[in-house]
Amino acid sequence: MTSGIRTGRARWLGALSVGVAVVMATPNAAVAADNLPPLQPVATDLTTSSKACVAGDGRPYVRGVPRVAAVLHDPVEDDRPAEGNFVTAEFEAWWTDGGGVEQRRSYHSLGRVSSGSAAEWQLPSDLPPWTVVSWRVRAHDGDAVSPWSAVDDEGAGCEFVIDNVSPEKPTVTSAEYPEEGGWSDGVGVYGTFRFDSPSDDVVSYTYDFVGGPRGTVQADGLGGAAEIRYMPTSETLGYLQVQADDRSGHRSPPTNYFFRVKAGRSPFAQWALSDPAGSKSAAPTAGPAARAGAGVAFGGPVPPGTALTSTATLDGTGHGFLTPGTQVVDTGKTFAVGGWVRPAALDHDMTLASQDAGTAPGFTLGARTGDGAPVWSFGIGGTRVSGGRPETGEWAYVLGLYDAETGLARLYVNGQEAGTATEAAPATVTGDFQIGRARGKAGYRDRWQGEIGDVRTYDRVVVPAEAKDLGRRTPQERGHWSLETAPQGLSPELHGGQALKFVGGASAYNYTDQPCDPEADPACEPSLLPYPLVGFGHLDLDGTSGYAATDSPVVDTGDSFTVAAVVNLADREPARPMTVLSQGGEHGDAFKVRYVPSTQTFELVMSHADAPDAAETVAVHSGEPDWAGGRESHLAVVHDRGMDRITLYVNGVATADAAFRSAWTSTGGLQVGRGRTADGWGEYLHGSVDEVQAFSGALSATSVSLLGFGGEPCLTC
Repeated sequence: MTSGIRTGRARWLGALSVGVAVVMATPNAAVAADNLPPLQPVATDLTTSSKACVAGDGRPYVRGVPRVAAVLHDPVEDDRPAEGNFVTAEFEAWWTDGGGVEQRRSYHSLGRVSSGSAAEWQLPSDLPPWTVVSWRVRAHDGDAVSPWSAVDDEGAGCEFVIDNVSPEKPTVTSAEYPEEGGWSDGVGVYGTFRFDSPSDDVVSYTYDFVGGPRGTVQADGLGGAAEIRYMPTSETLGYLQVQADDRSGHRSPPTNYFFRVKAGRSPFAQWALSDPAGSKSAAPTAGPAARAGAGVAFGGPVPPGTALTSTATLDGTGHGFLTPGTQVVDTGKTFAVGGWVRPAALDHDMTLASQDAGTAPGFTLGARTGDGAPVWSFGIGGTRVSGGRPETGEWAYVLGLYDAETGLARLYVNGQEAGTATEAAPATVTGDFQIGRARGKAGYRDRWQGEIGDVRTYDRVVVPAEAKDLGRRTPQERGHWSLETAPQGLSPELHGGQALKFVGGASAYNYTDQPCDPEADPACEPSLLPYPLVGFGHLDLDGTSGYAATDSPVVDTGDSFTVAAVVNLADREPARPMTVLSQGGEHGDAFKVRYVPSTQTFELVMSHADAPDAAETVAVHSGEPDWAGGRESHLAVVHDRGMDRITLYVNGVATADAAFRSAWTSTGGLQVGRGRTADGWGEYLHGSVDEVQAFSGALSATSVSLLGFGGEPCLTC
């Protein structure tokens, strides 16, 4: 197509000299003695469909007949500022037709523009495609005229070519993820996708992985191909749409490319560390067995809510380590390593996993204590990513990732990215993999003291969703009281756990038990009976002495937990704060959620210790004030020990949260309708409560939103 482009530059130069001579001979073009003529328009002030003014090989290609524009300038005169000077524009366009005859079009603007403003011309519709068209402009101020614009010293005008043809559909190929192949491997593994087009004027390709990244990649030359790297993040039928873009801005019809992605490859090496007590080595789930030092004891405790059956306890001495005696990580390529840990002490740096590199480690993953508060840390190639806060006796899942494609090192703690991804340049090391220690110049150091379980290494990227699953602790239901009835003053737990005991002015209301029979009593109006909050019954509390409680703790307040209930306050304007739920110890509540009438809101209170006058962290509902009487609210308290946060949900919405790092394990039972005050028990609730539910573990926002309806909770949502 470009072979049909013709130029009329030589003939235009001759016309230019004649045209200028004619203009200067015209009486209207005479310059008044006190008037300065407009300035010659310069190429940087000229555009063709917003594209720069260029002549020659760099001339722009445009999709249709363009609009040209020129910023015109009239110099300052003695009696008026430049912005007060007005000019008109004279445009001219020309080309050579197929018969070798020059064609010209001209346009003189009817309106005036102020100096420094743009004049425009929509070129006529009869301009031919695939032909070099030139144009120029000059300015008139009514007395004088500027020289014609020019791109270069030879007087060339701005040039363009009209391209009225869209490029053809591109081709898409991938060796790793072929369109006609089966399920390809897989999540966390990069593949190359190549785009090409039969059209010779393609400059870029626009791509869209549906549900994934999208963007534009430049071709490797005019009409050339392009490649991108893509990493699937889920097991799926992949769908990629690609379009070719030519230099004029035309876009091709889309090419749709389908490919299949398998789940991510299993760990390259894995040790559950759930071996029988007394074992001398750890049996592998994948990879080689790991020899255990004498300071390793199998049969240790496990993080609640996981599939682990036991862990290994390392004593922090020179004998507390495990090693397969060989390399299992290629640090020069993409890899990930992680495991469950529970530190028994945090008075020195401790290593979960490392790999030898002579007298130094090629990478380390663990806890560091050197700079103030302890932090989780992943070090590789002179780079260290740190984040999250280890705590003695607290379980955490820690994972370090190096992505060789991006050059970034990342750290995940309990399934969430911690710290800031940092560029790293590791060297390939071939030393032995280590669990519980790291190599130093004087021997091994930074020994782990505490539990380690389920250590894994991967030779691919562990994507965020997988990291979240690895660090997931599935909540477990610890109690569910529907409060429909309370025979002998005890409301049963639905799964056979400890009952809620009704005390004082606490009673069970059941809609079906009310002594009202319309057939026997004409005055009976069932519609006037109060409806239960959920189901057929609920707990009524008198606000003076009524409450319900279990004999012993329902949740471990020193760990992650969730407690929820439906509540309806009896009074529109309560006179004092009232506690809905609490659980504490001898001197105070580890947590309580209460209604505060002065602010007309609910608040979550977490105390820092079981001691008189202990410090408290308070999270206050930040939404609209809650109308007290006549409307039920669903409340949920979530303590995420792994993330050190507390959250208060009101009607399924997280309305308040705060950082909290002072959790302690309470010894008292769950209280419904009262809490601790400076004077002992108080803040008795006047109202109704229903659907009390308690869980070990932090429920997600989705799971919380599904509570309170009487059905089974979704613990994995």
